Amino acid sequence: MPIIRESDVIAGVYIVELTAHADNRGWFMETFRKEWFPQRSWQQVQTNRSESRAGVLRGLHYHHHQVDYWHVIHGEIRAGLVDLRPGSPTFERGQIVPMGNSHPLGLFIPVGVAHGFAALTNVTLTYIVDNYFDGSDEYGVAWNDPAVGLDWGLTEPQLSPRDAGNPRLHEIPLASRPPYRP
Repeated sequence: MPIIRESDVIAGVYIVELTAHADNRGWFMETFRKEWFPQRSWQQVQTNRSESRAGVLRGLHYHHHQVDYWHVIHGEIRAGLVDLRPGSPTFERGQIVPMGNSHPLGLFIPVGVAHGFAALTNVTLTYIVDNYFDGSDEYGVAWNDPAVGLDWGLTEPQLSPRDAGNPRLHEIPLASRPPYRP
């Protein structure tokens, strides 16, 4: 059984310390179970795979109607998180979570927590979501906003045009942010 702990930085984010079971043939690792997250009615409806080259930064993105659960299959990332939920006890706090081969973790990201990652190596990330992709529920925050203050471990990341144009935190009205739901 993995160790599951709520983040001590952002309310509602859960970090799952995964365990590999090895023998002379290789190893096996359970990466996700619905019952690991009893605080949320979880319905897995879509699993996605992202391949990124070293130096790529994706995000920060957030949703009003989607929870993400991440697991790095190969490589190393620095996952960046920022709590955008008015009313949250951790409102506007940020956190970096190292993930990958040397940090075998699962990462549960609730609605309203902006998320992204910096690929420190070539990386394969899978993520499970509880709603089908809906482009109208894709929002962003500038990855390099000083108010966010995340140390991505990259000085000149490769960004998509969309991520390069994300607004700063102070430009996102509080009324348009997802509310905190404990």
